[in-house]
Formats: sequence, structure tokens, C-alpha cells
Amino acid sequence: MVKANVTAIIVAAGRGTRAGAGGPKQYRDLAGRAVIAWTAEAFLKHPQIDAVRVIIHRDDREAYDAAMKDLLGDSKLMEPVTGGAERQDSVRLGLESLEDAAPGKVLIHDAARPFIDRGTVARVIEALAAHDGAIAALPVHDTIKRASKGERIETTVPRDDLWRAQTPQGFAFGKILAAHRAAAGQKLTDDAAVAEAAGLAVALVAGSPDNMKITQAEDFGMAETLLGRKARSMEYRTGHGFDVHAFEDGKAVIICGIEIPHDRKLKGHSDADVGMHALTDAIFGAISEGDIGDHFPPSDPKWKGAPSHVFLEKARDFVRERKGAISHCDVTLMCEAPKIGPHREKMRAALADILGIDITRVSVKATTTEQLGFTGRREGIAAMATATVALPS
Repeated sequence: MVKANVTAIIVAAGRGTRAGAGGPKQYRDLAGRAVIAWTAEAFLKHPQIDAVRVIIHRDDREAYDAAMKDLLGDSKLMEPVTGGAERQDSVRLGLESLEDAAPGKVLIHDAARPFIDRGTVARVIEALAAHDGAIAALPVHDTIKRASKGERIETTVPRDDLWRAQTPQGFAFGKILAAHRAAAGQKLTDDAAVAEAAGLAVALVAGSPDNMKITQAEDFGMAETLLGRKARSMEYRTGHGFDVHAFEDGKAVIICGIEIPHDRKLKGHSDADVGMHALTDAIFGAISEGDIGDHFPPSDPKWKGAPSHVFLEKARDFVRERKGAISHCDVTLMCEAPKIGPHREKMRAALADILGIDITRVSVKATTTEQLGFTGRREGIAAMATATVALPS
């Protein structure tokens, strides 16, 4: 097995009851995506992270697959493993699942911290060159009070040398695995405490105030505000696509990924999915990457009969590589037949699944040309598409 130098473990096996109703907080919606998807994507996109493993509750596999649907194809993402009764048990089980892979370093991060930034991750990894462990943390600036049981102030705690621990917390893999095994059954507050109990040297590196942990129900409002602030640093671009395919003898057409029985099929070098081709061109246009023919030339026999989701996935991946996001897409199909209405919701779902966005961000509609032109004569189908993409400004 190829060894990954740095593997990230994302701990997502908790129940999150303090965050209120709505199920485990890591699977709740945050601006159109599950919290865990935001968190996992930050590590999957980090150039110094070689692999990512998520630790989930035994009852959450279906929720995990739904939340991570746009990330499941990422080669860095390992199969999730089941956690234990307590967070400490879950981390130990996660570490043990990596024993055969034996990464040199491991980062342990809470799924409920979706705003982890690239710089914080890099600082933790860099510190591991000289220390057994390193954690992201912030110095305490507030005055700290210790209270009595009656909630009266007992004393003021000196804040000098006090730090507020965050995640990720990084360690040499073999040492933290041994430390967790030795600490099994104890109740320690974080992985740094486990490392300290084993006598490991753990460094502090600068964390980020944005690296908040979603704990209470009201934290979701703060998280939405933080995402809104980040969104204002994005610029929005719109691309348009247009495609036409003629009919030929056949028994079905494929439009927006859905096969529709028909007395003819669409003619083309690939599967001739006119809707998906138009949408692919729209996304390429939004990011100024030419058109579908530039990336998949019809002269190349490699693409003969190819399913068009391959083209759309390529356009989607180009957006992700630019740290962007597809905000919305709209496809208009022009034909006299077949009838699109009965299949429209399946088309929307298929496109949403490929693009990794919520179905509410996908529109598919159809119109006729009042029996005018080649579509009116039932010689083929035309499609127009518009895509809106957010890119870092």
C-alpha cells in the first residue's frame, strides 16, 4: 500500500444534541451544503494533505453519503469508518484504521469546524517537523473567572500563558496511536491531552478566529454570517451554452442524463446529450475555458459514444480547481417531441448529483418553436443553458 505522508482524520461520530433539533449538527444544512461537506472539502483541497478519513456514527452511513455526494469521487477521500461511544474512542478507532497505511503524520479535526483555513493547516503540519505534536490555538484575551457552585465568582484566573485550543491537532502517527491506546478508558478533553499524558511534546501554533466550532443552535446563525462575509469576497460570472443535435433512427434519446423512449435517437459523436452539452459549454464559458470541443474534440475516437456526464464532470472539476462553486444553472430544451415535462424532475436530480449542488439550484424547462424551423419539423432538438459560477475575486 502506498503510504500517505499526511492524513487528516475528521471526527464526525457525535450526536450534537446541544445544537438543537434537526439531527446531528455535522449533517445539518449550512448555506446549501452539510456542515461536514464544508469541513471535508477544506482538507481534500489542501495541497499538503494526501488522504482524508471521516469517522462516522454506526447509524449515519446514509446521511454521510447524502452529505458528501459531491466529494465521494475524490481520490483523496478514504472509505469512512465507524467511531465509538466517546470522541476519544472514535479517534482511536480512526487511527487504528490507518495502521496498515502508516502515514507519517496525522491531523485530527472536528467535523463541526467547517471554516478551517489553508494557512492554519499548513502551520500545524510545519510544526510537526520539530515536535511530536502541534495544535492550532488562540491566546486567551478575556478575563477568566472561576465560579463556585452557586455561580458566584470564586476567583480570577490569571490569563497569562492561557490558550484556547482548536483543531486540527497534528501528531506523528505512530506516537499518537500509541498514546491513544494507552489512554483508552480515560476521559481526556482533546487529543493534545492524550499526547501530554503520554509525555509527548506538543507545540502551539496560531489558529484563526474564524475557525469556530458549531456547538449551540445559535452558532448556525453565526456560521451563516461568516459564510456571507466570505461570499462577499467572491465574484460571480455567467456563461451561456447552445447545442443542437439531429435525429436519426433509434429507440430512445438521452437528455440531461435521462433516457427517454422515443421513435428516434439523437445523432452525435458521443451520446448526443444535447442538454448536458449546452450546460457543459455554459460552465466552460463562465470560467473562460473555451468550449466542449476544445476539451473533447469530436475528431478523437476516444470520445466515440462517451456518456456526456464525463464532459460535465470535467467542467465541474475546473470550477473546483479554481476554488469556485456553481451557484445555479438553467437549461432550456427546444423540441416538439418527446415530451420533457414528465422527465424534468429526474433531469434536475441527475444534473444536481453530477454538479454536487442542491436540486433547488438546477432548472430544466422546455418549449416548442411553434412548428417553425428544424425543431418544428421534428428534425432535431436544440438546447440553451446558462450557468452562474462564484470564483474568488
